Amino acid sequence: MDQLLAMRAFRCIVEAQGFSAAAERLDTTHSTVSRQLQQLEAALGVRLINRNTRRFTLTAAGEQYYIASVDILERVAAADQAMAEQHQRPAGLLRISAPLVIGTLELRDWLPAFQKRYPEIQIELSCNDQFVDLVAGGFDVALRISGPLADSSLVAKELTLSDVILVASPAYVARHGLPRNPGQLAQHALLAFSGNGAAAEWLVTPARGAPVRVPLQGSLKTDAITALYAATLAGTGIAAFTRHTVQSDLTRGELLHILPNCLLDRRYYYALYPHAKHLAPKVRVFVDFMAEHYRAPGLAAR
Repeated sequence: MDQLLAMRAFRCIVEAQGFSAAAERLDTTHSTVSRQLQQLEAALGVRLINRNTRRFTLTAAGEQYYIASVDILERVAAADQAMAEQHQRPAGLLRISAPLVIGTLELRDWLPAFQKRYPEIQIELSCNDQFVDLVAGGFDVALRISGPLADSSLVAKELTLSDVILVASPAYVARHGLPRNPGQLAQHALLAFSGNGAAAEWLVTPARGAPVRVPLQGSLKTDAITALYAATLAGTGIAAFTRHTVQSDLTRGELLHILPNCLLDRRYYYALYPHAKHLAPKVRVFVDFMAEHYRAPGLAAR
């Protein structure tokens, strides 16, 4: 016996004042409603309704059980409604794991707009360049910058593909001039990232010509991307970033694109989440928002 279903039938019989009227309201048959009541009474071990061919009356137990049934069914309905509304409306705490580049240097370009669009979502942002276990860490979604991802149990949505480019501040260029080809980079102060998976050299590929290997034996190496960015803005040398990371700085003229006809590499931006089935609205809108953000003019993949 489905006790909730039987409870609903009992409530409807009482409120409709009859079996036939209750069956009509429930879009079922008189015999079904009658059977559900009989099963409910058998399970409870009490008679809930005294009935004959003309009329019925609630027993004392029936009156007590009716009050309890209404309370229980209203609570179930409220819980169902709350779940439905939560599934439809993006709200609640969204736990995000992101690399330092996105969580610090690119934060200004996406967070204010996201919070303005979805004010009912509260963000808990963890910035770490290490790959974390989403499920064990309790994260709803992770953002990653990498080469093509290996197969995994996670759902991976590609947000964009970004060139890795060389940049320097106008002050640095004013003091040291512009390199005209990859070979001249060895004569400049090169700022290198030494974090997880960092290369010991740049492979700089001109639009025409063979790639040139440039050893990273410059004036600064750091495992903190924020320090590398600050040093670049301060005019201490030339560094490599994805175009997305420095696009705002290029637009404002705070950084200059060095060797614009050369390419170092390309990096994919991904959103990762544990499963696609029953995806929470807060996760869905965040992933969609980030994909939209990276499709914006000036950030299109190049």
